[in-house]
Amino acid sequence: MADDYRGVVGAFPYAFRASDSHLFRSYVALGGLLTVAVSLIFIAAVIGVIATTTGGRGGNLTLSRSFFAVVGLFVVVPLVAPVLFVARRHRRHRERGEPVDGPYDAALAATGYLFVVALYLGLVISVPPSQQTTPTGALAPVVAALYALPQLVGVVPPLLAAVLMLLCHRRWR
Repeated sequence: MADDYRGVVGAFPYAFRASDSHLFRSYVALGGLLTVAVSLIFIAAVIGVIATTTGGRGGNLTLSRSFFAVVGLFVVVPLVAPVLFVARRHRRHRERGEPVDGPYDAALAATGYLFVVALYLGLVISVPPSQQTTPTGALAPVVAALYALPQLVGVVPPLLAAVLMLLCHRRWR
């Protein structure tokens, strides 16, 4: 194993190699791919907002540009957090010569997966009525119930999942 992971990007392979949890290793792979995809989507959105608001004056236009960046951070940080927490824990235990044991890695992977599901639920809840399609299939009643909720409620599932992730980290570190 390398001496250190040297930043966010290096934390992914470091945490993957350091952990014995298969659940956590699967989250490192999925979380890394989702982080890259979400980052690219938000970068494209910011570029689009800047392109459509070029030549405008400050005020609301500047606020909307900043809003995209802040929302992007609030989505990306919880996706990356389990990997960073586990990498840091393994590095510190290795420096002290202590074994790393307990359910920490698997618990953080579970909260990472929960955040991904909560993010999806939040996206479904926040779909504008003009873009909603008629749900079909076995999950049609669930999707219809999510569509019926006020759009602002779409913030709640990811926020609760992120808080649960932080509580899990503090409990088992």
